[in-house]
Amino acid sequence: MTACAIESAAENGTRAGCVITADGSYAARLASRGDSWFPERWTLDGPEPYAVPLPGKEPEEPGTEVQPMADGRVLIHRVPEGRHTFALLYPTGPGTGEVPLGAVECRDGTTELRLLPPAPGGLRAYAVAVGRSSTTVWLVAGGAFGPERLATVPGRCSGGVWLSGDDRLLALDRELDGRTKTVVVDLGCDGEVSPLLQIAETSNDRLLLADADSGLLLIRSDAPSPGRERLGWGVLGSTLPVRFPDSLRMAEHVVSPFAIQPGQMLTPEWCGVALRIAVAGADGDGDGRAGGGSWLGVWRPVERRVRQLAAPVGWLVGSGLWTRDGVLRLPYSTGALPCGVSRVVVPAEVVDEVSLVSRPAEAGIAAEVEYAESSDPSDFPGSSEPAVSFTVRRLSSAFAGRRLAQAARAGGSRRAGAEEVTVE
Repeated sequence: MTACAIESAAENGTRAGCVITADGSYAARLASRGDSWFPERWTLDGPEPYAVPLPGKEPEEPGTEVQPMADGRVLIHRVPEGRHTFALLYPTGPGTGEVPLGAVECRDGTTELRLLPPAPGGLRAYAVAVGRSSTTVWLVAGGAFGPERLATVPGRCSGGVWLSGDDRLLALDRELDGRTKTVVVDLGCDGEVSPLLQIAETSNDRLLLADADSGLLLIRSDAPSPGRERLGWGVLGSTLPVRFPDSLRMAEHVVSPFAIQPGQMLTPEWCGVALRIAVAGADGDGDGRAGGGSWLGVWRPVERRVRQLAAPVGWLVGSGLWTRDGVLRLPYSTGALPCGVSRVVVPAEVVDEVSLVSRPAEAGIAAEVEYAESSDPSDFPGSSEPAVSFTVRRLSSAFAGRRLAQAARAGGSRRAGAEEVTVE
């Protein structure tokens, strides 16, 4: 299972063209016909994908949020006259059935409320209300009595990543005292908040994606280049340093990860990561389909390079998912085929199994900037930039026990798994 973050429009350049359940069974998007907007549900787990329109009595507003549920219904978030209302939609022959779920009132007029990414299991849905000085996590679908307030986090939060195989641990990027750091909200423990990611005391650090199987994290931080954010990767509960590969730094382009290959137990360096690459300032079509300024990238930490590929025509930009066997599925919509899924197979390169910590940069391979608790540049072989001393490097020691337990269960499967992935 891969936990995904939905970045704000300012961070990612555009909203994802559709939202996919954590298990990949359903997707939902806001489609258009002429000047009218309506929800549309896609079924993805059958022999061929197909779409079911779910129009209401009135057209929807262009910014209306929709999210698929595991039972095939679609959650819709509307904002009539400043009230945030939620309902579940489902097909009823020629029409659309609707189950009202209640509303959340944001009385001060400055609070922003948005849905969080689909939760693992798909039986519940969550939202965050971002106020002037605090953020509230709401359960908006799957509860017993309508929207339920679960936790209040000091500071303004963005992002949203599920960290485990259930919907208990939620990572949020919290802006507090002028800095952004990632924290974990434990929804199963009265909303307890604890730090997760802090690379440097003065850096802004955000968590973009996390994979529960491998522990791979995709991070955006200005720690290696103050004033300029870069993409990096790390591992939950690991003592390895956070890395910022040069291969993920592209001048004049915005690189946004949107999916991680699941099922790579204890081998995060072999996980495929899907990237949306866009010309800075380029937007997709108004209905979420990719314009000429967006294309696809595939990257694995061990390969140290990005393979750039043309996106399928009509790609619902920024959306897609990996299968466990390494097939990247990208939903698209064209006039000839309103509901389609393109399958991209990108085999892993055969790379010698070496230590990723001590391996120096080789000719033709982009170097990585590694950061740990050290001020001696000689401690960072292969770095193309000087090392910087950081006060805190650890991602989260709280997850170390989980990964040790995984290793004990896996036994000697780590090497066999790596060989299976790298042999074409």
